[in-house]
Amino acid sequence: MIARRTNASGEVAPLRIAVPKGALFADCVSMLRAADVEVGALADPGRQLVIRTPGYEFIIGKPTDIPVYVASGAADVGIAGKDVLVESDLDVVELLDLGFGECRFVVAEPEDAHASIEELYRHLGVIRVATKYPRVTEAHFAARGIQIEVVKLNGNIEIAPLIGIAEQVVDITQTGTTLSENKLRIVEDVMDSSARFIANPAALRTDTERVTGLAQRLSAASLQ
Repeated sequence: MIARRTNASGEVAPLRIAVPKGALFADCVSMLRAADVEVGALADPGRQLVIRTPGYEFIIGKPTDIPVYVASGAADVGIAGKDVLVESDLDVVELLDLGFGECRFVVAEPEDAHASIEELYRHLGVIRVATKYPRVTEAHFAARGIQIEVVKLNGNIEIAPLIGIAEQVVDITQTGTTLSENKLRIVEDVMDSSARFIANPAALRTDTERVTGLAQRLSAASLQ
């Protein structure tokens, strides 16, 4: 059996779990509770960002920061969307698809603009694509042999074609409603995304029993 991580006093340190704020948070708490994790004040954290319960320490952060916490060792394990993991490209181990927070990356463009975009590409050899996810976007179009100029935005991606700064967008959607309301149509699927349970590689090696045990309990909870 591999020894558990200990603190400076030689006591077994709590397992540190990074949990994302926002849309995934409530499902994360429910899933952890179903996996017999004592969530305590995590259920209603208020402004607290670090919460301790017997055997656990929860670190609450922005979804895009969760892989950073886990890769750096600030957290032993965490829950993050597949979209965030692919875009961050950090050294974490993906242990489990938790089956919630499902959405998909898509390519979308203005309705009735496909022919003009194809003509523009034939003329210039490049099209502009707006996205919050440049790594995912570049990889997708590179695999198809299409030259693009990425327009990196942090806000509403749908506005880019409407104000003339991009011909297409790559964004995440669940239903496509926001895209259609902005007169955009989906032309390609890029990849699916959902919440994943991830681990720091060193934590997985040195605290195998607790990390894999939690993964097994989460797997069982996800099937309920």
